[in-house]
Amino acid sequence: MEDEQLMVQPSDIEAKAREIEAALDETRESAMNTAVVAGVVVAMVVATAFLIGRRRGKRSKAMVEVYRV
Repeated sequence: MEDEQLMVQPSDIEAKAREIEAALDETRESAMNTAVVAGVVVAMVVATAFLIGRRRGKRSKAMVEVYRV
């Protein structure tokens, strides 16, 4: 009876491989979702900074007049 408990069957290896593959798929999906969210946040921050800078530049634009003598 002890010999049977120590034997590793091919079905045991296949089951463990499927379990590991499922864990990897779950981790990959979670990482992809995190990357997408981070990308969207960075794009929003850059767009907001651009728009704020553009508005500020229009508001405080210096007018310089040049006269020829």
